[in-house]
Amino acid sequence: MKKIKFTLISCVLALVVINMVILTVTAADEPPRNIGYGRGGRMQGGAVSERSKEPIQPIPVTFDYDTAKIELGKKLFFEPRLSKSGWITCNSCHNLSTGGVDNLPTSIGHKWLFGPINSPTVLNAKFNLAQFWDGRAKDLKEQAKGPIANPMEMASNHELAVDVLQSIPAYVQWFKEVYKEENITIDNVADAIAAFEETLTTPNSRFDWWLKDYDDKITDAEMEGYDLFKNKGCIICHNGFGVGGTSFQKFGVAKPYDKDTQTLGRYNVTKEEKDKYAFKVPLLRNIELTAPYFHDASTWSLSEAVKIMAEYQLGVTFNDNETDKIVAFLRTLTGDQPSILFPILPPSNENTPKPNRN
Repeated sequence: MKKIKFTLISCVLALVVINMVILTVTAADEPPRNIGYGRGGRMQGGAVSERSKEPIQPIPVTFDYDTAKIELGKKLFFEPRLSKSGWITCNSCHNLSTGGVDNLPTSIGHKWLFGPINSPTVLNAKFNLAQFWDGRAKDLKEQAKGPIANPMEMASNHELAVDVLQSIPAYVQWFKEVYKEENITIDNVADAIAAFEETLTTPNSRFDWWLKDYDDKITDAEMEGYDLFKNKGCIICHNGFGVGGTSFQKFGVAKPYDKDTQTLGRYNVTKEEKDKYAFKVPLLRNIELTAPYFHDASTWSLSEAVKIMAEYQLGVTFNDNETDKIVAFLRTLTGDQPSILFPILPPSNENTPKPNRN
């Protein structure tokens, strides 16, 4: 009986091994297939979706991050002691609960001073060719240094901000772990904040799913809106991952923009006449969340913003039906908002510079 059992088990094992060898050889002989996720991007058998050629691309999802640096950057993003008053944070003007903006015409800074221009969203800011409306900061790291020392914003200075962090043992330890340096520097402060901001993307909008060939994610009216958006010329400036942010354009191409003639935009950086009233093209991702619109916050209505763009940039007039369809399309660009666990910050001590509200 034992011999029979042993023989049966041996036969079964032999069959398993033979099948594994056959499958391995067969797989080796087959050409590789590019099979994507869902039904989009790359299709079965390596066929490329026609929608991969659209001028707007879906926001990529990536997990290739330095976790320790990002956690440090998150703490600094919510750190009020980087401001002179000990009250204002990056999140004050770029509120992650409200689309990465403060939903104000201009932000409120130190001593309740109003800023000169509308705050753009921090969400998807990594897709901008430069930062600020006039592009004076080449990247997020350079941008992060600006508000700390701006007297109308956080109103501190880089030396004081570093002194505050250096006085707190937990920060000293965290910076040492991330940057392998004994002393905290403003460059590393900005680098950590920028690393956190790089993660603030909003993938998986309904339009992104349509780009991946999920036809049922947008309605016929929204699709008609996208066709209008392309055919009328909006797509020339608003394209790419962020649906904007990749160029500077004069506000008032077809007709001089008379609502704000004082803000010179890119000209303040380059001093070139051609750059007067040129601004970085805003991102249209999550645009339904980020009113008021334009650098001068001249309208709270997305429909009105679309009509203003048609008049001043394209030299055309959209009827209400066209406007409604374009607005419907724009609302499909709202993606997954960052899910942020509010950080617990380390306490100050007797050596920490005190807040100053003056």
